[in-house]
Amino acid sequence: MTTISVVATFIPKEGQENAVEVILRGMVKPTRNEPGCLRYELYGAASPEPQFVLIEAYADKPALEAHRATEHYKNYRSRIVDVLSEPIKVAVLNTIDSGQ
Repeated sequence: MTTISVVATFIPKEGQENAVEVILRGMVKPTRNEPGCLRYELYGAASPEPQFVLIEAYADKPALEAHRATEHYKNYRSRIVDVLSEPIKVAVLNTIDSGQ
């Protein structure tokens, strides 16, 4: 099976860590409920600088495109940019060997 994985990294502005976390947490449940979503996990790190990482997997490219067309995705994208210190770093990856 060829899945599409996404790794997205978010660096909050100083003092905006909680705001970033709230916005990202708001994405978890609705995204996990999408039919093509296989994995949607939120991680956080305090050092060396505060950051959040989303690790996502979708059944295929149409599932990722459907995710990006949802209202919750559009809403999060419109809100998150104001509380980040730099643009979101996004890597979209095709599965080569997942070990399964």
